[in-house]
Amino acid sequence: MSQLSHRPASAIVGQSQQHESAAEHVTGIALYTDDLDQRFAGVLHAYPVQSTHAHAKILNLDTTGASAIPGVVRVITAADIPGVNDQGAKHDEPMLPTDEVMFYGQPVAWVLGEDLEAAKAGANTIIVEYEPLESLITIQEAIAAQSFHGMRPKIEKGNLDGAFDDAAHIFEGDFEFSGQEHFYLETQNSLALIDESGQIMIHCSTQHPTETQEIVSHVLGIPAHQVTVQVLRMGGGFGGKEMQPHGYAAVAALGAVLTGRPVRVRLNRTLDMTMTGKRHGFYATWKIGFDAEGKILALDASLTADGGWSLDLSEPVLTRAMCHIDNGYWVPNIRVLGRIAKCHKTSQTAFRGFGGPQGMLVMEDILGRVAPRLGLDARELRRRNFYTQGQDTPYYQPVRHPERLEVAWQQVLESAEITQREIEISEFNAHSEYTKRALALTPVKFGISFNLTAFNQAGALVLVYKDGSVLLNHGGTEMGQGLHTKMLQVAATALGVPLIKVRNVPTRTDKVPNTSATAASSSSDLNGGAVKDACEQIRNRLAPIAAGLLGVSSHDVRFGNGRISALGKSQELSWEKVVQEAYFQRVQLSAAGFYRTEGLHWDLGQMSGCPFKYFVYGVAASEVEVSRFDGSYTLRRVDIVHDVGDSLSPLVDVGQIEGGFVQGTGWLTLEDLRWDTSDGPGRGQVATRAASTYKIPSFSEMPAIFNVSLLDKAHEDGAVYGSKAVGEPPLMLALSVREALRQAVAAFGPSGCSVELASPATPEAVFWAIESVREHGGDTRGNSHVVD
Repeated sequence: MSQLSHRPASAIVGQSQQHESAAEHVTGIALYTDDLDQRFAGVLHAYPVQSTHAHAKILNLDTTGASAIPGVVRVITAADIPGVNDQGAKHDEPMLPTDEVMFYGQPVAWVLGEDLEAAKAGANTIIVEYEPLESLITIQEAIAAQSFHGMRPKIEKGNLDGAFDDAAHIFEGDFEFSGQEHFYLETQNSLALIDESGQIMIHCSTQHPTETQEIVSHVLGIPAHQVTVQVLRMGGGFGGKEMQPHGYAAVAALGAVLTGRPVRVRLNRTLDMTMTGKRHGFYATWKIGFDAEGKILALDASLTADGGWSLDLSEPVLTRAMCHIDNGYWVPNIRVLGRIAKCHKTSQTAFRGFGGPQGMLVMEDILGRVAPRLGLDARELRRRNFYTQGQDTPYYQPVRHPERLEVAWQQVLESAEITQREIEISEFNAHSEYTKRALALTPVKFGISFNLTAFNQAGALVLVYKDGSVLLNHGGTEMGQGLHTKMLQVAATALGVPLIKVRNVPTRTDKVPNTSATAASSSSDLNGGAVKDACEQIRNRLAPIAAGLLGVSSHDVRFGNGRISALGKSQELSWEKVVQEAYFQRVQLSAAGFYRTEGLHWDLGQMSGCPFKYFVYGVAASEVEVSRFDGSYTLRRVDIVHDVGDSLSPLVDVGQIEGGFVQGTGWLTLEDLRWDTSDGPGRGQVATRAASTYKIPSFSEMPAIFNVSLLDKAHEDGAVYGSKAVGEPPLMLALSVREALRQAVAAFGPSGCSVELASPATPEAVFWAIESVREHGGDTRGNSHVVD
């Protein structure tokens, strides 16, 4: 067992602790960026002037009318930017356009007012003259126009042609599915101010404060050390605050520089939904071959991501989707081609799972569609194709611990009484003409680490004060997911002190520099490693002090529960006494920790290597009941067994599993993201831009029975205290809901029919799928066939 993963007997990690801000959340006293404007005098409010075309040349921008509005202080245009006019990851995203707008709702100027109403009134006076240009709104329009940008990666392994020649069954088809709006509770929010020394302080709701700092510094044309970014907490992020906040923070900072006053940029819900990126929708084509026993022999697939107008993070999202198209199944011969469609709509961005869900959805859709044509139960088809020991992924990474997937699968079968319930469901369906039930199991295998190897590093700063209290800084941000709670438990464990002794402070770029985004489910791994490193440095300095007081070798000193003892000695010292003695002996009581993930290597050009530290496994069983009359359905029961290694904080992890699953269910069954594709004046506008038109899961969609268990005996050597990531993988467990809906729809048709199901599988989509199986027996487009 590695030193990093070794867990002491008196560990605070592994205990079920409530979220460190739980009380503040439920009482409403927790501070967010949105609360800070009341704490500063003279705050100006920013409001955007939005494009009314999806694609057009800017012929003239007349801002003179705004100055006549009482309370308007300044209008910001591209001409005011002193540095680089770019807010994107790939330097293809001007913060404000100079001659061309690329999506409906794009800000072309910002108005600063004494209050929000003044800024809004000023924005309404600004006149923009446009020359409309051809626009591409749908992914199919972009494909037809051959409008693509960025890289075109390819994964290739084995002998594809030979495998298809040997296949007993061959199917082919295509599949298009929608993106997803983040719909975090707290919208994009930044507040910038300048102190007497010219230092710019930005309070921002961002998952990546270092990158916010970098974007602001180059927009303003100043070095990074003049910009400090602080994150108190976020009211949700889900990837929507990884890249998207930077431009709004830069607007606030530029406004503060131009006016000398604090500037606040806070988007209301409609602005947020019309201006920010979404989860990428995809279009996939595929051809798959099986042997006579239903084992996958070959897969030839093409994935086209809907990237929107600029690249943002579309390239790594696409490559992660390609790396997860196998999900938990061994595909010995494979080719996957990828490309990014350039459309005139919001630039799509990171979203929980970061492409992984899209790749896995393609595979699960394939298996769900072809299982009836193979004459196999979908559950059995999935199980037959699980990875086994010694097999590797399409990009040649060995799959460690594949047996954990089989164990989790079996645990769900037994604990959820699957066999008995399937019999009961069959009996129910036989006697129910207008309502059908179904139960589906799906697996998850998800790789953990950033696609870009350089991002797999983190820092921390730990301070021990003379009274023995501990202050913790680390580079991760808190968005409600419980990262700070876990880091407090890691620090308390590493120092051997009670949890109450340790306090976490807000994330700041002037305390821990050059941090990576809180993303990729890696934050506990990375920041936990850095926190543990810093704490161990301090503990190693304290050990000789304690050894001297106890009269033993420092190697015999043990820390735990706020007491310090030695092997073979009954005497104990308090943590506080040893800390105080260390101070008087002039021993440093602070340390900067650092962690980098070892063992990663990735050739992006060849799409091969070991990009992931480990794989997380999980299995979900979902039961649904569907009405023939309107396609409405109820999620009756969910059973999950999920692999989090040796959990750092079980209560937090169970909450993440539940939340991820529900969010995934929303993406796959409810959240119907739409743009106006007409030729009218609203072409390209986000049509679902409020809670009234965009449905997210609520309590009414929660299953009446929701059982979540953590996989036993899942220690992960080489990760902090043997734990595993938890943030993203549970979202893909919701694939079981969509597959259960498919099987329920099939129950309305003839035996063995193959069901094509839209995604999201809204009640409307389910209704039309039921009509299809009743009239035609299922998949009617003629794009799937079998070769015997």
